[in-house]
Amino acid sequence: MTFSRANPSPRYRALLESYRTMHAEGEKFMNVPPAETFPGFTLLPEAHHIKRLIDRTGALNVLDYGSGKGRQYDARGVRLATGEVVESIVDYWGVDYVHCYDPSLPKYWKLPEGRFHGVISTDVLEHCPEDDLPWIVAEMFAYAERFLYATVACFPAKKRLPSGENAHCTIRPPAWWEDLFQRVAASSPGIYWELSASVRTADGAAAGEERLKAGAR
Repeated sequence: MTFSRANPSPRYRALLESYRTMHAEGEKFMNVPPAETFPGFTLLPEAHHIKRLIDRTGALNVLDYGSGKGRQYDARGVRLATGEVVESIVDYWGVDYVHCYDPSLPKYWKLPEGRFHGVISTDVLEHCPEDDLPWIVAEMFAYAERFLYATVACFPAKKRLPSGENAHCTIRPPAWWEDLFQRVAASSPGIYWELSASVRTADGAAAGEERLKAGAR
């Protein structure tokens, strides 16, 4: 069966309820309070890569698809992965605004309207069921006018769902993710995209990332 936004898989619906519970109640197994559960700060190590694409494409607005609580945009005096300290992410990027979308939070769960110069998604896709990823990635491309930037983790998460399952429900190697993006991107010519896939060794140590890119602008 082919799933879609109008007809997502039963697994997608179940996971969505799990994430809504975690946002409201926190992560019980690690005793993470609600305010610190998916706050959105996984974006920060990627901020300088996103700025590079904003500057490259002249983007003036961005959709954060799967933004978490959006606290990354409220933070002030932000230290980037480069060591640079900036007043805020929005000021650093030099965009007019960032629109947050996250289906597990009432504040942000309304589907965005229209399109955005850039679409970003960090630490999101590996939390989605494999059967739903084609339509989710296609939706991200459909919202983008100029670029799409995404990151995925190719290893188990520390967090667990209320059921006890690992929070990363789709764990695939970088080549698998690249193939998915290549297939979906074929229907969106002219959209520049980058995908960063993080990998780890068998003992859990970080083993680097593969930065995959395609498209043209």
